[in-house]
Formats: sequence, structure tokens, C-alpha cells
Amino acid sequence: MSILLNTIRPVNNLIKHVPIKIVPARLVITFKTDLKIEWTRPAKVPCFHPSKSCDMGLERTAKSDELYRWYNQSKELQDADEIVKRLCTLEFMPKKMTEDVNRERTIALVKRHELDRGSPETEIAAMTSEILYLQEYMVERPLDKKTKVFLKELIEKRRKLLGRLRKWDYRRFEWVLEKMNLKFKPHPPEYHRVERKASIRKLTAIHCDKIVSSKLEKYREELNAQKKIFFKEKADKLAFIRAEEIACGQPPSVTEEEIAEAREQAKQYQ
Repeated sequence: MSILLNTIRPVNNLIKHVPIKIVPARLVITFKTDLKIEWTRPAKVPCFHPSKSCDMGLERTAKSDELYRWYNQSKELQDADEIVKRLCTLEFMPKKMTEDVNRERTIALVKRHELDRGSPETEIAAMTSEILYLQEYMVERPLDKKTKVFLKELIEKRRKLLGRLRKWDYRRFEWVLEKMNLKFKPHPPEYHRVERKASIRKLTAIHCDKIVSSKLEKYREELNAQKKIFFKEKADKLAFIRAEEIACGQPPSVTEEEIAEAREQAKQYQ
């Protein structure tokens, strides 16, 4: 055993003094393919955006100098001071009061009678008023997740109710869309994700089709340029064939009309 250890020790000492050269690992960088086709990912549209909810806008804005709806019939307020009247306007009321006025005006566009609150039209109108208000709110506070989720669910609920009304009464459905200034887009049969590779394939196919069509167009122009020479040679050869057949005493297989037609076609491409 001692003989074996004495043999290994010199080898270990030799290895210790051998200079070791550290070779860095090969730096491998992969680049995207150098494509002539440019594709940029479309901007993500929020689920509550009017372009997705199909809200085209509705003129229902209440003015700040208007009285709240319950104060319009007050006799005491009619004889009150101007300062008191101003304090009862929407300018000094909570924003919820202004939204109540806007909601009532929106419902008044489609309600069947004065106390109508349960028909599909009034429910859609109330939802539309709330959606328009919350869309303005989300522009000011885009990080309010709770309101964002509520607005998304409200839009989907209104869409579902519009789909039912479309099945029940299509004429009333169109009338509600006109009054609320809405658009109804049915769900697509298939949903396609926006992917870079799939989009590049489509753009590449379109690019290849354009190249093929441009080459065919150039080739068509070249052929049209050669038609003048072709028809001229055709007319001369037909005339030569006719003259040879007549000289040989054979009935001509080429008529004068065919020769004249070939010469006329040659003139068209001059």
C-alpha cells in the first residue's frame, strides 16, 4: 500500500505545477431571421374600451346648472334665494346624482310607460348608462381593478340580454340599438390568437402572391409588346400561303378576311 502511495504522490505534484489555461465558453447569440416583412404586435385593447363594448356614444350629459330631479317640483325652492337654488343644482351635488339624471334620461328613450323598470329595453338602457359612466371613470383611474371587473361583467351581461332580445323580437332589438347608438357583433365561430409566427406566415404568403402577380404582369406586358411583330408576321405568312396555293392551282385555305384581320390586329398594337 505504501508503495502505491509513493507512486501517486509525484504524479500529483506534477499536475499541481502544470499551468491550466481556462478557455471561456463559446458565446452563442441567436438573432431573429432577417425578414423583409415587418410585423408589429397590435396594441392590446382593454375589455372595457368602447370599440370592444360597441358603444358609439350617447348625448345624455346633464348640465351642471340643472336642478336635481326631485327639486324641480319644489314650491319652496322657487321662492328661495339664488344662492340656495345654486346649492341645489347638480354642480354641488355628488357625482352619483348627475349619473341618476343621465340614467333616467337614457331610460326615457326606450321605456314603454312611466313606471317601466322591468322590460328588457329599460334594463339595457340602464346598463348602457352605467357602462358609459364607468368607461369615463376608468379613463381617469385605469388601475381600479374592482371597477374594471364589474364593468367587464356588466358589458357581458348587456350583450347576453341583447342576444336574447334579438331572438325574441328582432324589430325591437334593432330599435333599441338605434336608440342606444349601439352595435351588436355576434361571437366569431372560431377565436384565433394573435401569434407572431402565424402572422408572419400569412404576411409571407401575401408577399409571395404579390411577387408572383408582379412577375406575371411584367410577362404579360412583354407578350403584349411582341404581339405587334407576331400579327405582322402572321399576316405576311398567311398572304404567302394563299399566293402559293393559288399559284399551284389549289383552292386557297386562307381567306382574305383572315389576312385583313391579322393586319388589323397588328395595327392595334402599334
